[in-house]
Amino acid sequence: MATVAPATPSTPKERDWTKPQAMAIPKEGYFKLQDGRYGPVYPRTPACYGFTLIAKIKPGREDAIRAYGKTIEKAIADLPEALATLKLHYLRWVLFDIGKDTYFMYQGIFDTDFDKYTEDAVALFTKLGVNTTFENLEGFPEDWKTNVPAFVKFVREHQCPSFLEYGEYPFVTADEIKKALKLKAAFADMLDLMQ
Repeated sequence: MATVAPATPSTPKERDWTKPQAMAIPKEGYFKLQDGRYGPVYPRTPACYGFTLIAKIKPGREDAIRAYGKTIEKAIADLPEALATLKLHYLRWVLFDIGKDTYFMYQGIFDTDFDKYTEDAVALFTKLGVNTTFENLEGFPEDWKTNVPAFVKFVREHQCPSFLEYGEYPFVTADEIKKALKLKAAFADMLDLMQ
């Protein structure tokens, strides 16, 4: 059975990756109001940091969003480290209908705080000279590449805070997971050589 983690784990025992943990989060998305650069600081949970954005897409833009998924797939195939700056664990994109309107849901789990993630995303896309699929969403700022606060404001306004997050290996970063898997592979290779 998973244990419920305290609001701000800080001791080694509280961050013990060997024991699954769950964290119930208040409706506001944080335990104690603490302002960051662009609004409330969301807590690091057993699943690390993340957010879920839900926004209505511009009429007729569903195919463009799906095509952008293929663009990301190709970019990662060509350059696996293309999104490394974002310290991502996972992304999940979903299109769904409510009545006659189509909505886009973006879910991301990453290792940096919310504000840094959005700042890094703007910087990365600007550096690479690419656009974001968010341009297909109603109300997304046209000047997002030069107006980070407007980008962050849009994301925060469309953020749907989770109320429970679970980690099978809580508080472990993507870099720590990769390091552990590299070590495992090195040990396996060494054992193979010894046989």
